[in-house]
Amino acid sequence: MIPESFIQELLGRTDIVDVIERHLPLKKAGANLVACCPFHSEKTPSFSVSPAKQFYHCFGCGAHGSAIGFIMAYSGLGFVEAVEDLAAQAGLQVPSEKANGRRQASAAAPLAGLMAEAAKYYKEQLKASPRAIDYLKARGLSGEIAARYGLGYAPDGWQGLSVAFPDYRSQGLVDCGLVIEGEGGKRYDRFRDRVMFPILDSRGNVIGFGGRVIGQGEPKYLNSPETPLFEKGRELYGLPQARPAIREGNSVIVVEGYMDVVALAQHGIGNAVATLGTAITAYQVHKLLRLADRVIFCFDGDQAGRKAAARALEACLEQVADDKTVAFLFLPPEDDPDSFVRARGAGAFLEMARRATPLTDFLMQELRAGKDLATAEGRSQLVHAAKPLLVRLQAPLLRLQLVKLLAQASGFSQPEIEALCELPVVARRKAPARSPRGAPTPLVRKLLRLIVQQPALAARLPHDLIPPGHAESQALGALAAAVAEGNLGEQDFGRVLEHFRDTGHEALISEVLAELVEAEFDEESIEAVFTDTVERLRQAAVRQEIESLNEKNKRAGLVPEEMRRLQQLLAQKQAAKPAAFD
Repeated sequence: MIPESFIQELLGRTDIVDVIERHLPLKKAGANLVACCPFHSEKTPSFSVSPAKQFYHCFGCGAHGSAIGFIMAYSGLGFVEAVEDLAAQAGLQVPSEKANGRRQASAAAPLAGLMAEAAKYYKEQLKASPRAIDYLKARGLSGEIAARYGLGYAPDGWQGLSVAFPDYRSQGLVDCGLVIEGEGGKRYDRFRDRVMFPILDSRGNVIGFGGRVIGQGEPKYLNSPETPLFEKGRELYGLPQARPAIREGNSVIVVEGYMDVVALAQHGIGNAVATLGTAITAYQVHKLLRLADRVIFCFDGDQAGRKAAARALEACLEQVADDKTVAFLFLPPEDDPDSFVRARGAGAFLEMARRATPLTDFLMQELRAGKDLATAEGRSQLVHAAKPLLVRLQAPLLRLQLVKLLAQASGFSQPEIEALCELPVVARRKAPARSPRGAPTPLVRKLLRLIVQQPALAARLPHDLIPPGHAESQALGALAAAVAEGNLGEQDFGRVLEHFRDTGHEALISEVLAELVEAEFDEESIEAVFTDTVERLRQAAVRQEIESLNEKNKRAGLVPEEMRRLQQLLAQKQAAKPAAFD
């Protein structure tokens, strides 16, 4: 877990303008900078970056956040990865409570340089190898595509890397998987006579390689082993190159091979990525659904492809959301994406992708397979097989649709399936209880807006006047507590938002910050509005207490002490400014 203090220090030393300008061309527009939004397609810039607030906001799609949030959304990184990326730019070391994590980071640092040197060597060898160049040309690849994906060639020699690394005995070469150490300490290159596909992480660093044999030979593809740099279940081949096309089309195509990715790119389909010789993982699905609303898994149409698709489906169950789409594209058994697009063209492939089988349909196909639904036994088997999958499916509306499909196929009723599978009954949930009555919520929300802009005001907040039971009241209390504890001072919007990340107040704070993004208030106007709002809140409390005492007086009368309190409150109301009771 990364300490809160480090996050605040990192954001204090990071300029969001510098971060975003590394990815987008920004233009000055008054106090802010603007660009076309990277998260949706547009021709007129609606993406605004505020240097003063250290916050970005798109008025077209509503995307907004801090420098950390931008890196997460733009690069598809998790929170920790985004923090590490910004920390590296700021020259800071991310603290970690896990010594194991620190050791791994320390081990990975020198290996990154070795992998970069190896990639450079392989590219130089490709230029010098007519045989490798002819092979790529025969596969329909241009020099432009080869350069975009950094393709290279590992020569057919046992110790070719000794040219690039004079210290061929370095332990680092073994640790990063470039060199294998056999019996008696004899060393040799892992990759020989292969076209090399560099695998990049989300920051563009080389972390591994995939090598494709030229001509006949086994294995056809050879991958780097797991290393401190490279974890196959967390990375996807071609993602850095595909990211612009993924954002533009809001969709991503997942294929099984490196050559499939570059072949599709050669034909203008740039939003394809590939798994790394293993089945897709839930982490990889999560990463892709961060980048796009539609994920299409493309598999060969043979039995092996169906099995791979079934594994991908299971990886998606806990990651898919009701506002996302996952679909499955099955090519003819004799084709893979590379051969299909070369034979039939990009248009035919994209049409098949458009008609890909939705997750719900594919799931029902898998569940029905091998079951005789004309019999009671077959229908029971259907529901029995569905139970563990439905329990794992985290999208409630999608799960409800599947329950209805199962009811139609099995003859059970929807409530019976929900009960048999022990599912929450979405359609019958009671409406959430209304917030308790109290002072008008708009007053509390106004205070929240003011203190977000000027946190020091929290020290003067009359907490006894804040009515309980409202989301705004709870967020206001949490904000005031953060200021009192010294976690927030005169902060920018980005630091306020990151303080509340992954808390119950994040959504509301984010919403308030988005409302304020174009508001320009000086300290004097904020002070005046704060004073007026507190006064209105105080008078609202007075009015509510008067109403309560009057109601009691009508029912049972008041004791002398209560009568004196009522007279005191009426005097306060009389003396107050009339506007306070509007």
